[in-house]
Amino acid sequence: MPAQHANTSDEALLAAYRLTGQSDYLGTLLQRYTLLMLGVCLKYLKDKEAARDAVQQVFLKVITHLPAGEIQNFKGWLYVLARNHCLQLLRDKKHYAGDEVLDSLMAPEAGHTLALEKELTLQQLEAALQELAEPQQTCIRAFYLNQKSYQEIMEETGYSFAQVKSYIQNGKRNLRLSLLQKLNIRP
Repeated sequence: MPAQHANTSDEALLAAYRLTGQSDYLGTLLQRYTLLMLGVCLKYLKDKEAARDAVQQVFLKVITHLPAGEIQNFKGWLYVLARNHCLQLLRDKKHYAGDEVLDSLMAPEAGHTLALEKELTLQQLEAALQELAEPQQTCIRAFYLNQKSYQEIMEETGYSFAQVKSYIQNGKRNLRLSLLQKLNIRP
């Protein structure tokens, strides 16, 4: 979290984002509540990987579908958005698993659309990841995709702790900026 935004209220950050369109304001807000969202999603989905995916999907929804109206309590609004997203995932899972006849008749179109959206998002993420500098790309892949610790990354790459930490932080920021550009959201 940028130091200049650390003590800024949620409302002020949201107002600054809407006024300037600079993604670092929204990024600070989302970063502030990442652990909360992970906890909410884990509570409902009971699966660590599914919860991580859900958090990313919720943050993508925030980036692409932030309501134009005023949000009185950003934390509460984000919590409700995450909860509803998880409940929808659970409903979809129950629906698809519960009635095979309806699945074969109606769900292919809806499931196909969802699969296409997910594939498009994954393709955009992969393309953005490949645009990163090699050390950032290596550290991001190892930490997030292969779930390796800083120590394991240091041993595999020969980078120092400070380098690994820097490559992950800067890579994450650059990845977010690249995705915002790909989604035509002004960073």
